[in-house]
Amino acid sequence: MIDATGRVPITPETEVDEAAAIVRAWVAEHVPAAWREAAAGGSAAIREVRPREAYEAWYPVFGASGLVVPTWPVPYGGLGVGREVARAIEAELAPYNLGRLNPLGLNLAAPALFAHGTEEQRLRFLPPIVRNEEVWCQLFSEPGAGSDLASLATRAVRDGDDWVVTGQKVWTTWAHRADFAVLLARTDPDVPKREGITYFLLSLHQPGVQVRPLRHITGEVDFNEVFLDGVRVPDHQRVGAVGDGWRVAGATLSGERQMVAGQGSGGVDRIGGSGTRRLIGLAAEGTGPAGGRAIADPLVRDRLMRLYSEECIRGWTNERVRAGLAAGRPPGPESSIGKVHQGDLNQRTQLLATDLLGARAMAWEAPAGAPYEDTLSYEVRGMLRSRANTIEGGTTEVNKNILGERVLGLPREPDPWRDVPWREVPRS
Repeated sequence: MIDATGRVPITPETEVDEAAAIVRAWVAEHVPAAWREAAAGGSAAIREVRPREAYEAWYPVFGASGLVVPTWPVPYGGLGVGREVARAIEAELAPYNLGRLNPLGLNLAAPALFAHGTEEQRLRFLPPIVRNEEVWCQLFSEPGAGSDLASLATRAVRDGDDWVVTGQKVWTTWAHRADFAVLLARTDPDVPKREGITYFLLSLHQPGVQVRPLRHITGEVDFNEVFLDGVRVPDHQRVGAVGDGWRVAGATLSGERQMVAGQGSGGVDRIGGSGTRRLIGLAAEGTGPAGGRAIADPLVRDRLMRLYSEECIRGWTNERVRAGLAAGRPPGPESSIGKVHQGDLNQRTQLLATDLLGARAMAWEAPAGAPYEDTLSYEVRGMLRSRANTIEGGTTEVNKNILGERVLGLPREPDPWRDVPWREVPRS
């Protein structure tokens, strides 16, 4: 049922019902039986029988199938199908919780390559991203350039066919695991800050790259600071024109906002459906103020349904954004809607979980950085982690500015340094 490359026999001409049948047959043949059997119990049950290491070892089968990104063209690792068939494919895969590895490659690097890259760049970098053979991160934020990203100071100087990069980046998610990074660097300090930035694809496996972890309150390492000291990047790994990096970065930033706002990042499955063990399960187990089950408390039920309704609305909003992408429109500022909503929604979802745990949430035994092995540590650590949701991927305040200016058409926030050469702009 698959060709020599491992790709499923689904083409743009395949009908929806036929595509669904092909995916069901692929799942039966290629997804391990224990994972399929656990799917009836939801994502928590799957996690119990599928360690991450096992999933990573199996993932090349998924990556070769074309099912990871079915709407992408075949040469880039997809199947080239339309949205209707893609939705049918995803509906068949959804019960098995086949998460996409390399999300920063898929959602940050890929949008810029599709919108502004050359065909050679797309053919070189997109297939290994799909197969998770080259892991990506994003080198944008700096100690003095977070919310005002355009003020970044990392320099790239031309040296023949290469660029030599020197500077410091911070809050770089998964840099300690990454092979490549999308990089913004200043190539002209004598023009206004947004005009002197260029976008590069940088290999992290070379002299001059130093990655230092930044540990979470819960002990895990997701973020890093990265130091670049005379690091070289070939000019053929520049995306877009020299000095046009701010425009190219827009595709990456919109993809990032859509990624962190996407369905599953806070998650309707935590409230109903296959995730009944989550909030509804906690409410059924927890004790309410009158001594009965918390689920019998109308105020608890009201909070559950408010979150469920908001998650549904968020999913529909994200679907409109994805439909625009499928129609060939680049990701735009409307992705900020989902980002602003998701950060607050997930924080409220996580807080409800810890409220339902009651006094147990105040003390839990788990060494720093240990896996989420039980409901208690999973929920409490999730609540602590969610505090970053309104900061990472662009702060809520910055995204509200984007919505006000680019969606609602309100006047731009004053910036007295907007048209001044970067070299003359005050910096910390």
